[in-house]
Amino acid sequence: MRGDYAGAVYGSLLAASVVVGAGTLGSYPRLQLIVLLLGTAVVFWAAHVFARHFGARLAGRLSWSVVRRTAREERPIIEAAVPPAVAVAVTPLFDLGPQGIVWLALLVALAGQVGWATVAAQRAGASRRLMAVAGVVNLLLGLVIVLLKVALQH
Repeated sequence: MRGDYAGAVYGSLLAASVVVGAGTLGSYPRLQLIVLLLGTAVVFWAAHVFARHFGARLAGRLSWSVVRRTAREERPIIEAAVPPAVAVAVTPLFDLGPQGIVWLALLVALAGQVGWATVAAQRAGASRRLMAVAGVVNLLLGLVIVLLKVALQH
């Protein structure tokens, strides 16, 4: 995984957004929500890889080895969608209804976002204070997603 973890933070926020969007539009079957989470992550991953190389390709300076390296570097976008998808997959064990499924997946995505941001700050050598700031800022971003969910359902 990339040393700055930006893709994982971004991917976690993306997963939370997908869950909220799906959850506010109606009741999704588990498999459909899992496919939506993972499929959206793959599309955004591909868009990031493409965007990073579009200009280089036009200039004729692109090789497949560079594209493969970029694809690996951007992989955390996809990996961040896996925990919320797994949370959805295991919900039959907890006998959760449609809204319980959405809330569990959302909480898992937001925990990932806050966790990756905090780890990124720690690995970058940030002080405990800056690590806390990174966590709080990402928690606040996640709470905006939660507020959108609540507002759209009422």
